[in-house]
Amino acid sequence: MKRFFKPIEKECSAKKPALSPSKKDGETTETSSEENSKKDPLKFVTWNANSLLLRVKNNWPEFSNFITTFDPDVIALQFIVCSVIAWEVRMPAAGSKDAPKNHQELKDDTKASREEKLILMRALSSPPFKNYQIWWSLADSKYAGTALLVKKCFQPKKVSFSLEKTALKYEPDGRVILAEFETFYLLNTYAPNNGWKEEENSFQRRRKWDKRIQEFVLQCSGKPLIWCGDLNVSHEEIDVSHPEFFAAAKLNGYVPPNKEDWGQPGFTIAERKRFGAILKEGRLIDAYRFLHKEKDMDCGFSWSGNPIGKYRGKRMRIDYFIVSEELKDRIIACEMQGHGIELEGFYGSDHCPVSLELSEASSDSEKKEKKNLDV
Repeated sequence: MKRFFKPIEKECSAKKPALSPSKKDGETTETSSEENSKKDPLKFVTWNANSLLLRVKNNWPEFSNFITTFDPDVIALQFIVCSVIAWEVRMPAAGSKDAPKNHQELKDDTKASREEKLILMRALSSPPFKNYQIWWSLADSKYAGTALLVKKCFQPKKVSFSLEKTALKYEPDGRVILAEFETFYLLNTYAPNNGWKEEENSFQRRRKWDKRIQEFVLQCSGKPLIWCGDLNVSHEEIDVSHPEFFAAAKLNGYVPPNKEDWGQPGFTIAERKRFGAILKEGRLIDAYRFLHKEKDMDCGFSWSGNPIGKYRGKRMRIDYFIVSEELKDRIIACEMQGHGIELEGFYGSDHCPVSLELSEASSDSEKKEKKNLDV
C-alpha cells in the first residue's frame, strides 16, 4: 500500500490524480526493481515556495515555464501550506485529533481544506508536473512541509521521511524527505529558523537540528550524498549582501546573553560554526561556492528581504546544494535562478529556485584510466 500522492501515469490521460492508499504510519516507500531506471537524475532544482497555495494561485504559469525550460529531473520543494480566507488556514497532514497522522496526505476535513487540496492536485497534474511522481512530507499541525517531485523515468529505490533512514517514522514538522537512488542519496530538508530569543527555545531547537544533521551525514555511508533545501544559514560573509547589517540585527532591541547568538537568524556566529563543522566533518562541498568564488551582488543570493522597508536590498544565500566530495568533479553548474532587489525569478516567494547540474558518472574503466593518468 503506497503512501504517496501519485499524479496520473499517462501523459495523454484525462483522469484526475488520486491519493493512493497509505501504509501504516511511518513506513517508508519503496519502488519495485521494475520501476527503477538504470541511470540516475542529473538536473535538480530546490525552491522554498513559501506559501505553496499562493504560488499555485498567483505565480504558477511563470514557475511552470521555468520548469519547462530548465527541465529538471528532480524538484525539491519546501513550503508553508496555507491560504488566506478571512484568516490564515493551515493545511496539516491528514488524520483526526489524537490519532496517527498520514503525512503523505493533506488534511481535507473541512470545505476550505478540500477546495485547497483540489487546487494543488489540479496544478500538479498539469504539464510539466504531470511527468513527475510526487512524495509529500507534512507537519502534524504546524506549517512546514516538503515535497519531492521525481521524473517517472528516474524512480528512486526507496523514499523515507526522517533523518533516521531506517526508522519507521516521520519528522513531526514535515522537514525531511530522503530518497535513495542507485548511486547516491538525495536529502531535501527545510531547516528550522534559529529565531531571535533563547527564552523561546528556538535556539535550542536549531542546535538539536544541527546536531541531528551532523550525525546523519557522518553515518551516511556507502553512497555519496546530495543535500538540498532551505538550510536557513549563510555560511560566510560572502553569502550575505550586507554583513554588518545582518551581524548587528536585533528584534525589538533584544540582545541574547551569548554573543555567538547575536544577529540575524541564519547569520549568527553559532549557526555558521555548526554549519562549517557539518561540511568539514561530513566531507561535503557547497556546490555553488565551489564554482563561484567571488561575491555576486546581483545573482549570488537565494533569499531577499521585503522590497519595502529596512530589509530592502538585504539578501542572503540560505538555499543550497551540498554534495559529497566524490561528486565535486561532476558539478557542471549550480545557479541562483533569481536576481536583483526587485525579486526577478522569485515567482512570488522570498526565495528563488536554485539549480544543480551534474555530469554523468564515469564508468569503472574510465575511472581506472583517469587514475593511471593522474599517477
